[in-house]
Order: sequence, then C-alpha cells, then structure tokens
Amino acid sequence: MSIPKPLVQMNQTFILITVLLGLFVHPVILILPFITGFLTLITKNNPVIRIGKNFLKKPASSYPPEDKAQQIFNQWIATVCIGLSLLFFILQINWLAYTFSIMVAIASGLALAGYCIGCTIRYRYMMWKHKNRSERQG
Repeated sequence: MSIPKPLVQMNQTFILITVLLGLFVHPVILILPFITGFLTLITKNNPVIRIGKNFLKKPASSYPPEDKAQQIFNQWIATVCIGLSLLFFILQINWLAYTFSIMVAIASGLALAGYCIGCTIRYRYMMWKHKNRSERQG
C-alpha cells in the first residue's frame, strides 16, 4: 500500500511548521502534531493526508508512491519525540524538551529535502533483524 508523495510532503510540512511554532511561539502548539500523530498511529489513517487528498490535481496513482508502512514508522518516531518534548516542557526540563523538538524539526526538514532519517533507521533495523535470524538458523 502506498501514499502519493505530495501528501507525504504535506504531512512533513505540517510537522515541521507546527514543531517550529511550538519552539518559537509556544510549546502548547506541539499538541497539534502530537494528537495528529497519535490518531494516525491508532487508526493508520493520517488526518493531514486525508484532508490533503482533496487538493491533489491529478489522480493519486499518478504521483510517485511512498510506502505506507515506512510512513507509519516515521510517524511513530515523530510522535514519540514530540510526546517526550511535551512531557519535558511540562516537567520544565526545557533542554530535553528543545532537544526532542529540534530532532523532529531537523528530521522533517531533511525529509522535505530528500533524505529520510526514519527510512535509514528502519532499513538498518530490518537488516539487523535479518542478520540475527540468519545467524540463529545457520
């Protein structure tokens, strides 16, 4: 199953903008990407992407596809990091709160530029899992 690339980019832009607003305007704004990510992980259906489908100019199948499982994995990483950032803001451990928010901002910015950190993490994890499975069998 795949997601059209412009919709993935829309979600990445939403995450980047809301996290930057959370960093530079007020941390409570981080609730938006956190709730969106949480809903996505529970339902496997991203509200930003669902809304974005209305703005596609061509049929969804005519855009380059992005792997849905990979996007769910990336959303999981972003949601956990944003959640930790919110928690650390609440606990007033601001340096950790900023660290987790900045990591999400950098990852989403890099993804928009063409490099997916989550993809690298998932690929290395899958290779490690495969290697361990092969060693146990052989």
